[in-house]
Amino acid sequence: MPLHSPRSGRRGCRRPFPLSALAAAAAIAIALCPGAQAAPAEPPPGLATLSVPDSGGRPLVVHVWYPAVPGPQPALIADNAALVGFRAVENAVPEPGRHPVVMLSHGFGGNWTNQAWLAVRLVAAGAIVAAPDHPGTMTRDMDEAKGRRLWQRPQDISRAIDALLADPRFGPHTDPARIAVVGHSLGGWTALSLAGARMDPDRLDADCAEHPALAACRVYASLGAGREPAERAALAVSRADARLKAAVSLDLGLARGFDPASLAAIRIPVLVLAAGNDTDGIPARLESGFLAAHLPPATTAYAAIEGAAHFSFLRECKPGGGALIAADNPVDAAICIDGGSRSRADLHAEIADRIVDFLRGAGILPGS
Repeated sequence: MPLHSPRSGRRGCRRPFPLSALAAAAAIAIALCPGAQAAPAEPPPGLATLSVPDSGGRPLVVHVWYPAVPGPQPALIADNAALVGFRAVENAVPEPGRHPVVMLSHGFGGNWTNQAWLAVRLVAAGAIVAAPDHPGTMTRDMDEAKGRRLWQRPQDISRAIDALLADPRFGPHTDPARIAVVGHSLGGWTALSLAGARMDPDRLDADCAEHPALAACRVYASLGAGREPAERAALAVSRADARLKAAVSLDLGLARGFDPASLAAIRIPVLVLAAGNDTDGIPARLESGFLAAHLPPATTAYAAIEGAAHFSFLRECKPGGGALIAADNPVDAAICIDGGSRSRADLHAEIADRIVDFLRGAGILPGS
């Protein structure tokens, strides 16, 4: 299953699709065999916040990274004793022109900063990046009454897109024909739901009975999701957003609850990246591998990132950061643990290369 060597991150190229569906195939080929050229240094991104009005008791805060006109010196954002922050210019003037949009969806218990490293890289590639915090499944809001409504996660992304396109500051600079979504863990489930995957609660119940050790099954049970008939019906409704033209899943969970027929019917390019060093809780063969097996081969790329563990897709940890996090909450001790000798910075470089190249091939990002 691993496709790459520990040093370079690539052991070769695999193109498991016919040479048809040219745009999708180009995206996949590039994602599986990304170029080795390093991108030149870019100006720091702008950073702003949008407040999305309440919708049924679910107001959203959306953080937006964007190409900005050079100006003030950037500030160090979200930096702390355990985790590395990022630099951005708050409320900078947006760069003229229209830019593609990439939406980010964080995982269970995460927040908008989790993939900030990727957002900065995507802005350097020409995108506006927006990341809502998902109520009920985020760091500062783990309210089970909200979290169990998993179908509202993809709705959060759709509402954030609405707000971004309508915003007088960012709307004139967005290209609504070039929108993609990237999600990690439960955010990967969110991304695939937006692409057209449909949840089947009965299938998930049966599968969790067979694989009770899966982390996604434990989370689903702890939230009490799908216990009521109305909730099961809501989970089974398609949450596809036709504005999305590509999707990226990063070591997702809950994949096995998707109806395989709905996965096979997805018509946009999908990049599925798994942790090469998986665990019993999120095994690549049962989660990301399930997606790769049921999505259309002509429009799907799959790779396992050698040396990556599930939390390698989060921000870099500082020396001693893992011990600080474990002291605060032993359950989170794994956040700073990767799966091999490669640094998290090196893993992030490979992951970002693959995503940027895939989105270029899919026609989302400029360049080729």
